[in-house]
Amino acid sequence: MVPFERVSIIGVGLLGGSLAKVMRKIGLAKSIVGYGRNKANLAEAKRLKIIDDAAPDIKSAAKDADLIVLCSPVGTIGQLIVEMAPHIMAGCLVTDVGSTKEALVLKMEKLIPDGIFFVGAHPIAGSDLSGFLASSETLYKGAHCIVTPTDKTEPSALKRVIELWETIGMQVSEMSIKEHDFIFGAVSHLPHVLVFALMNTIGSLKSENHNNIASFSGAGLRDITRLAGSEPVMWRDICTSNKDSILYFLDRFQETLNHIRSGIEQENGMLLDHEFTTANKHRLDLVNHT
Repeated sequence: MVPFERVSIIGVGLLGGSLAKVMRKIGLAKSIVGYGRNKANLAEAKRLKIIDDAAPDIKSAAKDADLIVLCSPVGTIGQLIVEMAPHIMAGCLVTDVGSTKEALVLKMEKLIPDGIFFVGAHPIAGSDLSGFLASSETLYKGAHCIVTPTDKTEPSALKRVIELWETIGMQVSEMSIKEHDFIFGAVSHLPHVLVFALMNTIGSLKSENHNNIASFSGAGLRDITRLAGSEPVMWRDICTSNKDSILYFLDRFQETLNHIRSGIEQENGMLLDHEFTTANKHRLDLVNHT
């Protein structure tokens, strides 16, 4: 892939920092500028020569960039584009790393000026850790990336965005914005919400002699609650921007949970055995296909 002249990464945290590192390593950008709220992160990234400049404001971040990658929480992107739009040069390619797509892409298509090309993307790479210090040049290697073109997407821009993510080592698939939010509402957003709720439930419980019963847990609880360490602001924005899908799946989950609850209440061993055996099979399918 022909290197970009000037890449602007908006949000130099886990995803943005990892992108800067791998683009620097493989020579995919002649110059990289970073912008974000955490000035210490930007200073460290510049000291390590991961970025060439830390933009003092959003206008400077947009200026002269031929690629802008939006790595900030999805709830902030619309306002950032409003502020950036007058300063983005013609022909610039804009993409993002957001975990929800429909609301964001539709908003972006209204806000992006003519002559600037936006393609939504969701690299499925992350960690329960957050921030620039957790970033890695190998974060994206071998992982999947979903791109979400619409009928308004410029074909040449779509091709370049796919090439970008493939060049840094990702396996790219195309999907509509609605299908994306449905699928990831189920396989990503629902599990995060459930784990947040589970951790809050257990964390609030006390026994007769112990105020922190979670301290008696084994590795199993730590394994299944790893997602509760995820960035709260990011997940707040994901939940509000993909509200309909998440509420639908929470209702489906509640039905399943109530079914299991009735089995426990009625001491119906046959029902419980069936539910748990079915879960074992679904888990095996998951492991065999990932």
